[in-house]
Amino acid sequence: MERRKFLTGTALVGAGAASTLATPALSQGREKLTMVTAWGRGAAGVFDAAQHFADGVSAITDGTLEIDIKAQGELVTGLPGLFDAVTSGQADMYHAADYYYVGQHPGFAFFTAVPFGMTPNEMHNWYYHMGGQELHLELGEEFGLVSHIAGNTGPQAGGWFRKEINSADDFNGLKFRMPGLGGKALGKLGASVQTLPGGEIYQALASGALDGTEWIGPWADEKAGFQEITKIYYTSGFHEPGAALTVATNADRYNGLSAQHQAAIKVASAETELWSLHQFLSKNSEALERLIAGGVKTLEFPDDVWDAFGEASKEVMDENMSDPLFAKISASASNSMRLSASWDTLSSVAYARQRTRVLG
Repeated sequence: MERRKFLTGTALVGAGAASTLATPALSQGREKLTMVTAWGRGAAGVFDAAQHFADGVSAITDGTLEIDIKAQGELVTGLPGLFDAVTSGQADMYHAADYYYVGQHPGFAFFTAVPFGMTPNEMHNWYYHMGGQELHLELGEEFGLVSHIAGNTGPQAGGWFRKEINSADDFNGLKFRMPGLGGKALGKLGASVQTLPGGEIYQALASGALDGTEWIGPWADEKAGFQEITKIYYTSGFHEPGAALTVATNADRYNGLSAQHQAAIKVASAETELWSLHQFLSKNSEALERLIAGGVKTLEFPDDVWDAFGEASKEVMDENMSDPLFAKISASASNSMRLSASWDTLSSVAYARQRTRVLG
């Protein structure tokens, strides 16, 4: 496990936190796992997914496995600190978007989203039936993690901007928040790209530290209040067509659990993936109507901007192909996406087009 990283200097809040986060087995077969998260407490959708997962584990195990949730900043501050705390054994598990950790390995991006990547249905087909879950575990093994996707935001918006985007040149020098390989693609267009936790975005946008940001979609974006700062909203983005969230457990801690408790984590993760996706879908349309009624202008990027996104994204992907595991994951995901799309285009997409034509 030569690439396993026990990183130091985690941003743990409070003296002695490292010695108290990961707890031993409780009495009579009861266990408690401390889960640090990337989300502020109550953050729309994403914190809900973390809570739903924890509640599911408790229900499945009749309370014998407890997940103690710590919101962003309560025990760990910043996004890198989550990964560091769990891989080093200072915390038991994290709930986050794995593409926050492309600096540790670019392959993590596939388990959230990659530019021009998979829709939620395509992600589920790959993950559960065409080898994606096994590759997630293989990647996690290099860092001492056992990982499961546990949440999905659905398609994410292109983001909020202080001015309209009329050409790819408008990204040159733009200070923009976007994580993952999508952010690296914007960097190819000259953007100054930042990765910030959700709770820090509003202030950065309001102060001018950011010229624009993507977050999730209408519901979560409305809750974050970005419409108070700018009314320019691009509703379709290239970077996250179906962004999954992950529960990653320290491997030593996970392997010390009973088979029942391990199964509970796996089952609750999968159920949370479905529940979370449809929570976002159910909330987004109503939120979008409110945003538009409040003066938000919804736009689409011009075709030549989409072309620039595509070229930059291909360059970013190609730069990582020298890593054997990245190339392996990419080939698996691309093959699965191709097969899923070939049938979906002829069935569901064609049906939706005709339904709109016939019924309006």
